Amino acid sequence: MATQISETKSSTELVISWEALPKDFQLEDEPVENSGQPLLAGALRESLEVSGFIQPQMLIASNFGLCATINGQFIAKAPDWVYVPSVKSIKDDRRSYTPLLEGDIPAVVMEFLSETQGEEYSVKRSFPPGKWFFYEQILKVPVYIIFDPNGGLLEFYQLENGRYELQQPNPDGRHFIAAMNLFLGTWQGKKEARTGYWLRWWDEADNLLLWAVELIEQERQRAEQERQQKEKLVAYLLSQGIDPNNLPEN
Repeated sequence: MATQISETKSSTELVISWEALPKDFQLEDEPVENSGQPLLAGALRESLEVSGFIQPQMLIASNFGLCATINGQFIAKAPDWVYVPSVKSIKDDRRSYTPLLEGDIPAVVMEFLSETQGEEYSVKRSFPPGKWFFYEQILKVPVYIIFDPNGGLLEFYQLENGRYELQQPNPDGRHFIAAMNLFLGTWQGKKEARTGYWLRWWDEADNLLLWAVELIEQERQRAEQERQQKEKLVAYLLSQGIDPNNLPEN
């Protein structure tokens, strides 16, 4: 049986139920608005995966349908990035996600501004509702993030008393997400074929969660430093008349 919640605002009743995506339902949102969005979303997931953050019960996805039924009308919104702490069942072929029916309410949703910006801020209440209204009043997602990849502006909204309130970053320009125990901030540089602003994760010890290519480079530099140190040691031993090959083994 679908869970139903009734809310009364401005003399208009909202009846919200949590039902699975109908098999024949077509998602309204375009899957990708520009080529940079998949790179941004993929980079966010990659560093979490490489660091060992991601656990099997978590759901982390992009352009993925979040579903609810409002006054008998089914609606799905596809945020550019979403994090759900725990789902009831693990599925490899999940097309959509209905909060409460299938697991936790999403803890974080993100939208990346595009050339057709505006929907991210829409508080339109009538069907189909705007994204801001859907995340804030229907799903009640605790953290809503809007990011401008071109200018690097990161807007971090937190649900307080039923409304999103803009939060100021810490002195390092980052925001702490309690549900993830991580900081989120902006970073400027190049990854793959894209140069510009990115969203990055930092842990509580102020360590940047690295991408795979950065970890490879870090290991290469470590190996190079070890090689140079070994060469210096060999040169020193030879200068002292000691044959490195004849040193006793420990």
